[in-house]
Amino acid sequence: MIPARMHGDCKKLVLLGVLLGVLWETGGTQIYYSVPEELEKGSRVGNIAKDLGLEPQELEERGVRIVSRGRTQLFALNPRSGSLVTAGRIDREELCMGAVKCQLNLEILMEDQVKIYGVVVEVRDINDNAPYFQEGELEIKMSEHAAKGMRFPLPHAWDPDIGKNSLQSYDLSSDTYFSLDVQSGADGNKYPELVLERALDREEKAVHHLVLTASDGGDPVRTSTASIRVMVLDANDNAPAFAQSEYRVSVPENVAVGTKLLLVNATDPDEGSNAEVMYSFRYVDNKAAQLFELDCNLGTISTIGELNYEDSGFYEMEVQATDNAGYSARAKVLITVLDVNDNAPEVVVTSLSSSIPENSPRGTLIALLNVNDQDSGENGRVTCFVQRNLPFKLEKSYGNYYSLMTDTLLDRELVPSYNITVMATDRGSPPLSTETHITLNVADINDNAPAFSQASYSAYILENNPRGASIISVTAYDPDYGENAQVTYSLVEDTLQGAPLSSYVSINSDTGVLYALRSFDYEQFRDLELQVMAHDSGDLPLSSNVSLSLFVLDQNDNSPEILFPVVPTDGSTGVELAPRSAEPGYLVTKVVAVDRDSGQNAWLSYRLLKASEPGLFSVGLHTGEVRTARALLDRDAIKQSLVVAVQDQGQPPLSATVTLTVAVADSIPDVLADLGSLESPTSSDDSGLTLYLVVAVAAVSCVFLAFVIVLLALRLRHWHLSSLLQASGSGLAGVPASQFVGVDGVRAFLQTYSHEVSLTADSRGSHVIFPQPNYADTLISQESCGKSEPLLLSGDSVFSKDNRALVQVSAYQVFS
Repeated sequence: MIPARMHGDCKKLVLLGVLLGVLWETGGTQIYYSVPEELEKGSRVGNIAKDLGLEPQELEERGVRIVSRGRTQLFALNPRSGSLVTAGRIDREELCMGAVKCQLNLEILMEDQVKIYGVVVEVRDINDNAPYFQEGELEIKMSEHAAKGMRFPLPHAWDPDIGKNSLQSYDLSSDTYFSLDVQSGADGNKYPELVLERALDREEKAVHHLVLTASDGGDPVRTSTASIRVMVLDANDNAPAFAQSEYRVSVPENVAVGTKLLLVNATDPDEGSNAEVMYSFRYVDNKAAQLFELDCNLGTISTIGELNYEDSGFYEMEVQATDNAGYSARAKVLITVLDVNDNAPEVVVTSLSSSIPENSPRGTLIALLNVNDQDSGENGRVTCFVQRNLPFKLEKSYGNYYSLMTDTLLDRELVPSYNITVMATDRGSPPLSTETHITLNVADINDNAPAFSQASYSAYILENNPRGASIISVTAYDPDYGENAQVTYSLVEDTLQGAPLSSYVSINSDTGVLYALRSFDYEQFRDLELQVMAHDSGDLPLSSNVSLSLFVLDQNDNSPEILFPVVPTDGSTGVELAPRSAEPGYLVTKVVAVDRDSGQNAWLSYRLLKASEPGLFSVGLHTGEVRTARALLDRDAIKQSLVVAVQDQGQPPLSATVTLTVAVADSIPDVLADLGSLESPTSSDDSGLTLYLVVAVAAVSCVFLAFVIVLLALRLRHWHLSSLLQASGSGLAGVPASQFVGVDGVRAFLQTYSHEVSLTADSRGSHVIFPQPNYADTLISQESCGKSEPLLLSGDSVFSKDNRALVQVSAYQVFS
């Protein structure tokens, strides 16, 4: 029959119902289902999607799941049908042994709303268990003197089902000596007793075989039998009797193994061996049999295993005392296990976000925690908190659930991750605590622009650099993470001398190394200003700029360039004039040169490399002025050749040379007369002419020369007669002449001179005045010379004024 323990379970169920009612009133949500036990796996319990107000496909989308507390999960969610189904076989007797009403509680978590729904599933009993006897065979010894109507207790059957499915009746096989009487105990169980109907006669029948049948009220009815063998004995007509019909004891769960809990005592009024009593467990369940031991001689009950209040807080058993005659008595033993604080709180993380963005607002949910303590009373009351120095807080949400959320804004650049310790402490004495560690990574967002290591950069590169030469490396750092910290470099578009900046330099987008795309020329430009941009690879990229000044350093790559004297392009030799009357230090000419380089590379020095008359001329080291080193002598040749070298101060030094021809004469006619002696250089190609060609050309030239001389003489005579000055006076016009005077194919370089020519009306004589020149390379004459022969003028225009003419002649030009 149903044991007395069921009353305690009923009280607990009532308390559970009250608690569920309080939770419902405070805002909790609860769903109720009822199913029979022994359903097959996958059987439908109820439409959870409909009861939650969702469509079946929304269960998985909204993260609806069953929250497990570490025990075997009995139910599961079918995402296709939206139903709550069984996850395995449900045995009501295993889950709710002896309880009148079996209810299973579970929680449904909707993750997107972080909301908990309580679900109560009532498991209805079915007749799946037949009554059973712990003792399948029982031997009863009776004295043949046993009085009629004496009762003998029989083993009672146990049926774990409830209601009409539980044990309902006993039947005894037919026997004239015995009958069956069923007694109802105060606990509601039925106890069968064997009643002696008439006196026994051992000599007539020493052993009686009976069959006791136990039946339940299910449909179909289930039965169980026990074999009873009655042994007829002689002369012992008193049964033992216990001092108490019920023994109770309370013991803490941490009692040591082997501790004696209580002593049961039964006495028999018989004497001798008939008064000897043996103790045994008449009924004890399997759990109690593994924890308690009964001394068969002394009647002491001791522990043989460790008690645990969380497994069971109450044990019920029956003790039987039997004498040698087989008479027996029974008594109940009730053991209550007292709870001690031996279980630390349990913290289960039911929902966790391992990473949140650093810009998450205050109150962002990180984890949902379920805190539970298996102890009872104050030992099971738990306080939960996190460290105060962390930007997080705990708030109680539903039942034993806590929400871990942010308390302030996070910054990944300051703290990239947190190790959160959740401390759960109960109120026992002494209190027990549990630490749960949660690692939270702060996900990066692109909130920092790259920053260069310097406010500005300067770089130097030698001109004539090879293409592709690296110039400088710029570095920018981004404190963000991942793609948000991947810096890419580029140049801000600009132009230089009409060309895009990207045609001069380029930058490696990954390393920030700046390369030259062309060879720079210091003489073209000396510095370059550009902007380098660094931008990250974030979803919304951020960037910053830095200025870079690139300076081109000069190299000695340009030789000196001689500006004066200018070397004629027609192969002639330039001639400078110097009077024979020049004193030592007289400025003949000046070599002017420049160097396109700068600094030391452009510092020029002049020196006389070669001279046809050594010691006659000198060259200023830094000025390039060609001066006479001594007075000119009559024996000095009219043609003096000088080679002047101009050299810079670079490493290695570069130089250029110029050849000067100086004509020495006191007057222009002397110059014209002496220039005929200047021989033009012989071309190297003439050496290849054959002898007969030379003879032929010479012959033709002689004939032609004779013709020209005759023609020239006639022309000069005619021109001389026509150009005589008239009595009224005539003026000569100034005619510009070439800067070159040539004789026998030699072109002599002359600078422009200004001369005054004074002519009288009736005189065949002319006066030419050579004023003091302002330049070092002019021909000097300090006296006016009377000329008996006429002047050869390059033009025919003549101007007259007061019978005298002042003629400004720009230049003389004589053609051979």
